[in-house]
Amino acid sequence: MSEPTPAGGKGLFDSLKGLAASLVAIAHTRLDLLSTDLEEERARLVSVLVMLFVALFCLGVGVVLLAILVAVMFWDSHRLLALAGLTGMFLAGGAAAFGCARHRLKTKPRLFAASLAELSRDRQHLMDRS
Repeated sequence: MSEPTPAGGKGLFDSLKGLAASLVAIAHTRLDLLSTDLEEERARLVSVLVMLFVALFCLGVGVVLLAILVAVMFWDSHRLLALAGLTGMFLAGGAAAFGCARHRLKTKPRLFAASLAELSRDRQHLMDRS
């Protein structure tokens, strides 16, 4: 027969159940953090791609307007000013969008940084207990 455990004490099976519950909770938290990290990375990538498409569009329109500007360079004076303004605006917009996208690519956060930090804290906490 099995020996009864002292009053208020837990048996080995109860301790293992508690450990399993803790491990499942830790795994759940880490997977939740991982999914959040993936979602943030996807959103960042989409925003960078949108900025790159805006940059390419603006630069393309700027080049077309620059070609038109050269074509009408010897026409009346007011057409030249309007085309030069539009060309400058699109080229500046394209350059700004390109610079913004480039900055976002260079300053991207480390992938899974929050998850790795939490796992490191978990490991340190478990080592401190033993």
